Amino acid sequence: MNRYAAKLLFQFRVVVNGDSGKRRLCEERIVILNARSAKSALTKAQREGKRAEHHYENSERNPVFFEFVGVMELLHLGSECDRNEVWYDLRECLSPMERRHLMIPPESELNAIRNGE
Repeated sequence: MNRYAAKLLFQFRVVVNGDSGKRRLCEERIVILNARSAKSALTKAQREGKRAEHHYENSERNPVFFEFVGVMELLHLGSECDRNEVWYDLRECLSPMERRHLMIPPESELNAIRNGE
């Protein structure tokens, strides 16, 4: 079995007076999958995305639909990855160490720290 990471895209679609509007809050979610092949991992990711869909009424009694949009990316997490590594992205940056104060936010702005979790 191989390990894969899939980035899934979801949308919150709120219907107000019969209109869903065009601007929607979205969630990007990374899930880990074990599969024999990339195709099999993709099928599992799509199934997981559909399974996560749900709907409810918000406090204003408007229906809210949490909908799976699709798979944004699928990575094979091979031997180059540590056991605790779940995602990677490669890109070229201009002097990243010298510009780290511009690229790395203060610890207080990291989501889990900011929200006191």
